[in-house]
Amino acid sequence: MNYYKGSISDIIKRALREDIGKGDITTAAIIPEDKYVKAALKAEENCVICGLDTARKVFTTQDKNIEFKPHILDGQKIKKGKIIAHILGRAQGILTAERVALNFLSLLSGVATKTRAYADKVKPYGVKILDTRKTIPGLRELEKYAVRIGGGFNHRLNLDEMILIKDNHLKVIGDRLWVMGLKEIKNKITPKIKIEVEVKTLKEFKKALKINPDIIMLDNMNLNAIKKAVKLRNNLSPITYHLSPKLEASGGITLKNVRAVASTGVDMISIGALTHSINSVDISLEIF
Repeated sequence: MNYYKGSISDIIKRALREDIGKGDITTAAIIPEDKYVKAALKAEENCVICGLDTARKVFTTQDKNIEFKPHILDGQKIKKGKIIAHILGRAQGILTAERVALNFLSLLSGVATKTRAYADKVKPYGVKILDTRKTIPGLRELEKYAVRIGGGFNHRLNLDEMILIKDNHLKVIGDRLWVMGLKEIKNKITPKIKIEVEVKTLKEFKKALKINPDIIMLDNMNLNAIKKAVKLRNNLSPITYHLSPKLEASGGITLKNVRAVASTGVDMISIGALTHSINSVDISLEIF
C-alpha cells in the first residue's frame, strides 16, 4: 500500500541522519564497497506485521539500488520464525540502514499487533476501536496508519479536523456551552466538520444531549454510568438512536475490560495505549 506523503519521507531522512551522523565508520572501515549480500527480515515473535513500505523506503533512501522483496502484506498475522522479506544489494547500504528500518518495522508492527488484539475483543459488538493524539512526536501519521492496519480507526489526525470540546475548554468558558449551545460554534466552521463534547458525569451528559453534538465522549465513566448514558441516548429516538449523537467511551480501558465496555452499546472506544504504550515487536535482519 502506498500511503506516503512528503512528511513520511522527511521522517525517514531525519531518522537516517540521526542514526548515521557523519557516517557509518564501522561499515566503511571493514566492508568493501563492491560487496553484495542477501539478507532476510525475520519475525522473532507472533505478531501483526506493519511498516513494510516504510522499511523498504529506509533501505532505498540509503541506497536506491537495494532490492526489497516482501513475502507478506501489511496487516498479515504471522508466527515466530516467519521470513518477512528478503533484501539484496550492497552490504554497506543494507548494514547502515538496518537499525532504522528495524526500528520503524518493530514499532509499527507493535502498534498493529496491539490494535488487532483490541479489535478482536470487540468484534461481536460492532464497536470501533479508535486511537488518540497520544502519539510519539513526529510519528503520528505512521502510527495512525498502523492502527488502521491493525483493524482500528483513526480519531482526528490533528486539531484542524474536528471540534473536540474537552474538560479544560469547559473550565475556561464555564457554562457558556450549555447556555449558548452549538450555534455559535457552527457559524465558525464548515458543515462537514463534526463536533464532539467530552463529559465526565451523567449530569454533564444530560446537558450535552440537549445541545446534540455529533459525538459525546464518556470520559472515565464506570460501566454502570456508561449503560445509563447509552439508555438515555437510545430513549431519545428508539428507531434512529444510532445516528446521533454517537457515543465514545474513553479512559481506563484495557484488554481486560474492553469487551465489557463494548457490550454497553457505545459506538466507539478510544484508547491512547494503542500508540503511547507500545512493546515493539522483535524483528531481526540476518545476512546470508
